[in-house]
Amino acid sequence: MSDTESTLPAVLQDQPIERVTRDGVEYVVLGTAHVSRTSMEAVEALLEHEHFDAVAVELCESRAQGMRDPDAFKRMDLFQVIRQGKAGMVAASLVLSTFQKRLAEQSGIQPGAEMKAAMDGAATRNLPLWLVDREVGTTLKRAWHSVGFWQRFGLLGGLLASVFEREEIDAGEIEKLKQGDMLESAFSEFASESQPLYQSLIGERDAYMAARLREEAARTPFDEPRRVLVVIGAGHLKGMCQLLREQHGDPAAIAAGLAQSPPKARWPKWLAAGLVLAVFAAIAWAFHKNAALGTQALASWVLFTGGFAALGAVAAGAHPLSILAAFIAAPIKPFRPGIPAGGISAMAEAWVRRPRVADFDTLRDDIVHWSGWWKNRVARTLLNFLLVNLGTIVGEYSAFIHIGRSLF
Repeated sequence: MSDTESTLPAVLQDQPIERVTRDGVEYVVLGTAHVSRTSMEAVEALLEHEHFDAVAVELCESRAQGMRDPDAFKRMDLFQVIRQGKAGMVAASLVLSTFQKRLAEQSGIQPGAEMKAAMDGAATRNLPLWLVDREVGTTLKRAWHSVGFWQRFGLLGGLLASVFEREEIDAGEIEKLKQGDMLESAFSEFASESQPLYQSLIGERDAYMAARLREEAARTPFDEPRRVLVVIGAGHLKGMCQLLREQHGDPAAIAAGLAQSPPKARWPKWLAAGLVLAVFAAIAWAFHKNAALGTQALASWVLFTGGFAALGAVAAGAHPLSILAAFIAAPIKPFRPGIPAGGISAMAEAWVRRPRVADFDTLRDDIVHWSGWWKNRVARTLLNFLLVNLGTIVGEYSAFIHIGRSLF
């Protein structure tokens, strides 16, 4: 045991701390629990007990901004979110926040409080703050693309279950959180069974954070000696420290490669385009045979796509005008690339039932309960977007099957 370690305050004696020296910089890496008051106190004690030239935290810019300004989402432009195609990501983020809120209520401490303590400590001491984690949106996209088609349904089911689950989170799960990672815990069942998913949630981020630490150290002027406090989840401690010691290559290039969003798979678009072409070829063939059969086939396309889209809007508790917008927008989707039918219906919903200030104020509290997704106007608009798009897809396949049967 070194002299520094032997003189640590009591709160730090049993904390997981690694000291890694790389390229003339000593990194004091504290492994924390995201739902532990002791971890928060350990961060404060380390900053008080030792001298540091910078503080690095396991946060990306968007998560850090959310901690600095927790009410920022209240200024969200819902129309802009829908137009930019970000409604699905916002909905997923809200679902994850329900898991975190339940943890906060059960454990008595807000998840990430130790990161907030590190940020505040850096600001108080006028130290540079390094945000070294990958953007959470990129991580979620890479996790989504890392698993197969059917596993994605399991992920969606897990997210939905976190909304409707009313039982207390098992004490064992909370203990895992004290040793692991928030994103891994949210998908714990699948992460433990899927190596690609574990790699995107944990392994890649270990490599990314090691590269970011090296990158920041190379471009930040220090007075000698150079020491950096690194606050990360305990689940990243071993892997990240090993990579920090052994990683080779340009750190900026490594980080940039891991920060890239996965390329969108082309087959879903080709499949959708092929389906639509097949349907309209069938409709054209029906008209070739006789006008009555063609009219019937065209009517089937309108009724199935519009009907299932409208049914999605009904399930979301949408306004009648939003339901009508879904019914009209879904059949003409092939001729109107850009905003999907769910986007048009959701914008109609947001226009007819404009979210009130109170809806933004209570959003995170409302969505903890399943009924809140229908009561809160912001949440209901996002739900409308998702269910109408789902209904449109179901309607297209149903129309294809029905028209095919009527012709052959």
